[in-house]
Amino acid sequence: MIQRVTVSPEASEIIRQLKENFGGLMFHQSGGCCDGSQPMCFEKGDFILGSSDVCLGTIDGCEFWMSKDQFEYWKHTQLHIHITKGMGSGFSLEIPMGLRFITLSRLFTEEELVDLEPLRFVED
Repeated sequence: MIQRVTVSPEASEIIRQLKENFGGLMFHQSGGCCDGSQPMCFEKGDFILGSSDVCLGTIDGCEFWMSKDQFEYWKHTQLHIHITKGMGSGFSLEIPMGLRFITLSRLFTEEELVDLEPLRFVED
């Protein structure tokens, strides 16, 4: 199965540090507004998911969610979560470290599209 979302070693190290401080984590890809399209990291359960969200997979054991509407635009791309210096929004857990997660993307090949990791949805 081809993963829909992957993580860089540098971002993985920050996730490890955040897990040590906060326990379980989750990600939600912001769709705009004050954060642009920044992936947001929260303590697991701190971001309320709804029927309009879809889980693309996990990175380092953390679920990675985005809205179904946004997924329609990104469904042909693999997301790669990386970390960079700089301040994003105050909502994501890495911000006080002077860092922010960023999403890089690439189009799936035709071969990859037929073997993608299945999506998961919020359980009612």
